[in-house]
Amino acid sequence: MGAGHDAVAGELERRVAPHGVEVSVVDVLDLVPLRLGHALRRAYAGTMRSAPWLYAAVYRAFFVSRRPGPPHPPPPSPLTALIAARLERRVRELPPDAVVSTFHVAAQAAGRLRGAGRLDAPSLVLVTDFAVHRMWLHPGNDRYLCPDETAARTVTAATGRPAVRCAPLVPPRFRRPGGPDDGARLRKVVGAGPDERVVLISAGAWGVGRVVEAAGVLSASGRYRPVVLCGRNGRLRARILGTGLAPALGWRDDVAQLMAGAYALVDNAAGMTCREAFACGLPVISYRPIPGHGRDGARAMARGGLSVYAHSPAELVQALDRLKDDALRRTRAARVDALFSAEPAESAVCAAIG
Repeated sequence: MGAGHDAVAGELERRVAPHGVEVSVVDVLDLVPLRLGHALRRAYAGTMRSAPWLYAAVYRAFFVSRRPGPPHPPPPSPLTALIAARLERRVRELPPDAVVSTFHVAAQAAGRLRGAGRLDAPSLVLVTDFAVHRMWLHPGNDRYLCPDETAARTVTAATGRPAVRCAPLVPPRFRRPGGPDDGARLRKVVGAGPDERVVLISAGAWGVGRVVEAAGVLSASGRYRPVVLCGRNGRLRARILGTGLAPALGWRDDVAQLMAGAYALVDNAAGMTCREAFACGLPVISYRPIPGHGRDGARAMARGGLSVYAHSPAELVQALDRLKDDALRRTRAARVDALFSAEPAESAVCAAIG
């Protein structure tokens, strides 16, 4: 639904192209007739901004397994059947050597086709969530590429299909981009002094979540200079600028350079922005995560020692204070580096093509 799934698909396309692989990126919401897929995306965005409690209820009803043990695949749905039928037409017109899903609805549609013998090519699923909910799961898919070992074990237990961990698909500009001018660049953009600790607060591409509260907590601490990344939400940016709590930035193409000069990232979605921060070596703290996959992802990252989940304003400030401990930073950095030492996703895709 958001920009993260698109970014993963785009980065995978960039990486496999040098291997002589021709890629066609298909947005599954484009396969829904009468542009209803785009209406669904707008409804989801509006819900996340104005009624997150409603999404929390939907997530509990459809994404979370009710029986004990590993999550079980969901029952077939009319939407999945419709998307699968249209996807089948696409693969008949131009038969692929492999299908890779980077969004859970795509995984359901491709798995349905593959399991029914209506897709001849291998179907791979690139899971973009650290917390694997059941909408990712379909036993018809051939192989799952997961962010860590815990997610891989969960997938195999639920589907019986092979699952391995693969390195996050992050553009190379995020891999330790730090240079002598990066700190100065960030400070110039936000007007921060040379001794101020600048903390980036991410609201994602859509500008959602309780980021105004987070900015207020950091500003009140007197120890950190908050900067809110508002994505494409102009109203949020105007609101924050109106409060005077923090600088508020719109959509940026230089996030890698901004991260390189920051002290930490406060995130609320456990998505692509977290992986970009990991690649930069920027510590991540989850605070007031959005309901559903955001909250579950924040918990999963914290359990894996990749980030800290702060449950209150006091815990948020304390988590930032603890980052002054160099030993703690090194320990967390080692765990993050282990993510990027896994098999590259493009290698698994090229091996499936043969």
